[in-house]
Amino acid sequence: MFAFGVDYYPEHWPETRWPQDARLMAEAGFNVVRLAEFAWSRLEPKEGHFNFGWLDRAIDLLSGHSMKIVLGTPTASPPPWVMSSTPEFFLMREDGRRATYGHRREYCPNHPGYHGHTRRIVQKMAEHYAGHPAVLGWQIDNEFGDRCFCPRCIEAFQGWLKERYNSLDALNECWGTIFWSHEYTAWEQISAPLSSGGQPNPGLALDYYRFCSDSYVAYQQIQADILRRLCPGQFITHNFMGFKYDQLNLYDLAAGLDFVSWDNYPRTQWTMDRSVDPARDALEHDTMRGLKQRPFWVMEQQAGPAGWDIVSPAPRPGQLRLWAYQAVAHGADGIVFFRWRTARTGSEQYWHGLLDQHGRPGRRYDEIRQMGAEIVSVGERLLGTEVAAQVAMLHSFDSRFAFQSQANNPGFRYETHFAEVYRALHALHVPVDVVPPTADLSEYKLVVAPALHVVDEEIAANLRAYVSSGGVLAVTPRSGVKDSVNRVVDMPLPGLLAGVCGVEVEEYDSLPLGDRNAVRFVAAGLPRAESPATEAWADVLRPEGAEVVATYLHDYYAGRPAITLNKYGEGRALYLGAFGKQDLLLPLTRWLLEMAQVPLPFAPAEDVEVVERRRGEQSLLFVLNHSSGGQEVEVAGDFRDLLTGCDVHGVVNLGPYGVAILENAKGEEP
Repeated sequence: MFAFGVDYYPEHWPETRWPQDARLMAEAGFNVVRLAEFAWSRLEPKEGHFNFGWLDRAIDLLSGHSMKIVLGTPTASPPPWVMSSTPEFFLMREDGRRATYGHRREYCPNHPGYHGHTRRIVQKMAEHYAGHPAVLGWQIDNEFGDRCFCPRCIEAFQGWLKERYNSLDALNECWGTIFWSHEYTAWEQISAPLSSGGQPNPGLALDYYRFCSDSYVAYQQIQADILRRLCPGQFITHNFMGFKYDQLNLYDLAAGLDFVSWDNYPRTQWTMDRSVDPARDALEHDTMRGLKQRPFWVMEQQAGPAGWDIVSPAPRPGQLRLWAYQAVAHGADGIVFFRWRTARTGSEQYWHGLLDQHGRPGRRYDEIRQMGAEIVSVGERLLGTEVAAQVAMLHSFDSRFAFQSQANNPGFRYETHFAEVYRALHALHVPVDVVPPTADLSEYKLVVAPALHVVDEEIAANLRAYVSSGGVLAVTPRSGVKDSVNRVVDMPLPGLLAGVCGVEVEEYDSLPLGDRNAVRFVAAGLPRAESPATEAWADVLRPEGAEVVATYLHDYYAGRPAITLNKYGEGRALYLGAFGKQDLLLPLTRWLLEMAQVPLPFAPAEDVEVVERRRGEQSLLFVLNHSSGGQEVEVAGDFRDLLTGCDVHGVVNLGPYGVAILENAKGEEP
């Protein structure tokens, strides 16, 4: 079943309204409803006293309309009686201040008392709904989770360090605590890297961020163990916050789940100053697919204007459907809209659902009802298809964490640079897998490692083996700078990657904000007339066997190598010594794709995205128009548009924010 559904909060509305909601949901084509992830106070109004009757009635009503249920464990938002019982349950922020009651996700993930409350509510829910024919599975908690710096977490961190390093001598050596005379003589002396303490030891900061991530992984596992024991046959997932969220190692969090889901809001109060960015949203989806290298769900798909205090612009007619189909194109096997009806009270009065507060169907509902009718006819054809990528980007949470305490340059952010590199591939309609640096890379023709800052021997060996076997690798600045404990390596940069790249960084220049340099391409096949701009950083390179691809134009290192290419075994490795935007990255990406023999099957077109999902010989092309005007898109071959049933011969015409799903009319590859 292709999951097509909505998030519903029956506890917010009179029970007399529920039948009308269920009928309208069924008419919209929904087959899945998520319930109860914020309903702890109704499920357990006081400790040890449970009330599942209202939820049973809601499930019975919805399942009577042929809808299946995803239940959320309600631990992200505990009721006041839980949190008021023990003030130490509250998370402590980096500034040393405790969170206070009134929002959500305020708990410390390491407090054993909160773990006890968690086990009780999750076990009671699992016992009650185990084997229920309407319950498909479970979402654990909701959008894990901010770092806690409380005394209990610091104590747990000390225990985590004991397991990791075994001895204080080893820890002192790895962190280099001789600097500033910080050598520890007892585990209890080690604290968290609080912001009030100035610049922390880099080894301490990286390990604390790793520990915080591990804390949520362990907390999730507490719930997963209960659900797996009591509810075999029901899936377990969690709703992630996409590539943009940088507090957790998402690969670790995904490992214990059956599949990944995530919450997709292309336009909210935080994106008021710019239009929706299709490349950014595509990266979010590809990152989620890459966490387990399999299809995912969107557990919260934007359904209207969104914001807590500021209301985002209304999605234009067609955009809700377009954003949902973009998710499907990039690997989603489930779309669940947030939310059904906009809340009249609480913090999300302006986080709009498919229905406004008055509860009457309108334009947004009608648009999704259209999509529901389409999913009935195409959903089963989507299942089992996958995005087949020949290009991978290496996503390193150790590097992200390391840059959080040492950004290197005020104009640099790992996430922004990663997205800029991805944007060049997206513009060329090249499918991308976003994978960890330790992933099996043997099936990829091109691998890109943006700012792979933290590199250990395992990662370096993986990249050497990939290139020597014939792969093409591209490495960007600030790669190979740190080892696994966040020490700067004692060798010329890019450290353990210098050999495979055939180059050494002779020196580097951190550019003042607003300053630019530029490079001139000198390698065959790259545009000679252009001088792409660079920013933030300049590695001055000394080739050690590599060929020069581009040189700097300005400053004291004008004429020195900025980009090099090295032959290593059967493959090649490119080192890009400067950050830049599309005028630099797009021609370089084209050149690398040609070198790696990655085909470009679709001509780039502004505001148009083409994505392919495959199963064996079956190919489905998603053609997405992200503009407010009509588009005429060339596609080679004869197709049938599964959404309209019309034949397409070489050209597909799309209206504003239009979508086509094209299947080869003869069942052949396009």
